[in-house]
Amino acid sequence: MHLIRLFLPFACGYFLSYLFRTVNAVVGPVLSKELALGPADLGMLTSAYFIAFGAVQLPLGLALDRFGPRRVEAALLLVAAAGAAVFAAGDTIGMLAIGRGMIGLGVSACLMAAFKSFAQWFPLERQASLTGWIMTSGTLGALVASAPLDAVLQFASWRQVFYGLAVITAGVCLWIYLRVPDKPSSAPVQTLPELLDGIRHVLVSRHFWRFASIAFAQIGGFMAVQSLWCSAWLIHVNGYSRSEAADHIAAMSAGMVVAYFLIALLSARLTRRGIGTTTLLGGGLSLALLTLFLIIIQATEQHYLLWIAYGTFSSTGTLNYAATAAGFPASLSGRANTILNLLAFLGAFSLQWGMGALIESQEAAGSSSIIAHRNAFIVLFVIQAGSLIWFFVSGRRSKPAP
Repeated sequence: MHLIRLFLPFACGYFLSYLFRTVNAVVGPVLSKELALGPADLGMLTSAYFIAFGAVQLPLGLALDRFGPRRVEAALLLVAAAGAAVFAAGDTIGMLAIGRGMIGLGVSACLMAAFKSFAQWFPLERQASLTGWIMTSGTLGALVASAPLDAVLQFASWRQVFYGLAVITAGVCLWIYLRVPDKPSSAPVQTLPELLDGIRHVLVSRHFWRFASIAFAQIGGFMAVQSLWCSAWLIHVNGYSRSEAADHIAAMSAGMVVAYFLIALLSARLTRRGIGTTTLLGGGLSLALLTLFLIIIQATEQHYLLWIAYGTFSSTGTLNYAATAAGFPASLSGRANTILNLLAFLGAFSLQWGMGALIESQEAAGSSSIIAHRNAFIVLFVIQAGSLIWFFVSGRRSKPAP
C-alpha cells in the first residue's frame, strides 16, 4: 500500500518535471520563429529553468530533511503551476524567462523529494530499484515532450499547451499534499546550525567530490543536450525538419525508458553478482561518451541508432545519486543528493548557455551553422571526458564508501 501511495504521486510529479525540462526542444523552434529569438537567447531562455532549479537545491535539502517531502513538494508545485501560466501568457523574452524560472523552481523537489521519501520508507537494498522506476516515469515525460507534443502543436498553440500543463500541475500538487503519508520520526528536530553542519560534512567528503564531476559534466551536459541542443543538431547539422528531429528525440527517450526499466529490474541481481552501482555508472557513462564522439564525427547514417544509444547509456548517470548517498547516513540523504543535484543543474545551465553563446559567436564570425554546432559539441565532449577521467582516477585513491 505504501508503495502505491508513495510512488504514484511522486512519479507523476517527476513526469511533469522532466516534461517541463525538455519541452523547449520541440517548442523552442516555434518560439524562435514567433519571437525572433537567436541561439543565445533561446539557450538563455531554456536555461532559466536550470538556474532557478539549481539555485534552490541547498535550501531544498534543508527543507526536505526538516519538513518532509510531502509538504515541500506540494508547496513548490504550486509555484510551477503559476510559472506555466506566466509562460503561456508571455509576450517578451523577459516574461518567458520569469515563467520558465518559476517552473524550474517549482519542480526542483520532484526527484529529490521522491528519493527522500524512499529513503524514509524503504530499506537500502530497494533504493536502486526504486531509483530506476522513478527515473522511468520521468523519462516518459521526456517522451511525451517529443513527437507526441509535436503532434499536439499541429492543432493547439504552445500557449494552450502551457495553460493545460498549469492545470495538470496544480492537480498533482493537491494529490501529493492530500494523499502522501508522512513518516513518523522519534529523532529530535535538528536546529539550523545542525542542518548546516550536515552540509559541511557533505562538502568536505572526498567520496562526494568523486561523483561531483559526473554530476556537473555528464548529467548536466546530457540535460543541456536533451532539452535543447539535440534538436538544434538534428535540424542544423543533419538537415532534418522540426518533426523529424522530434521523432529522433522520441526514439532517444524511448531508449532511456528501456534503460531505466532495466536498471529497476536488474540492479539488485547485478549487485549480488558483484556488478555494483559504481561499476554500472562508470561503464554506462563511458559508453555514452563514446556514442557522443560517434555523433560528432557522423560515424554512421543511422542517426536514430546513435541518439537511442546516447540516451540509453546516459541514463546510467542517475545511479550517481544512489552511489553518492551510499557514503552518508540516511539523515543526510536529502542534503547530499540536493547538493549533487545543484552541481548537475549548474552544469546544465553553464553548458547549455555556453554552447549557445559559442554557436552564435562562431556564426557571427562567418562559420557555417554546421561547423559552429560541431565545435560546441566537441567542447562538451572534452569537458565530459575530463570529468570521467577524474571519476576513475579519484576512485583508485579513495577508500570504498561505508
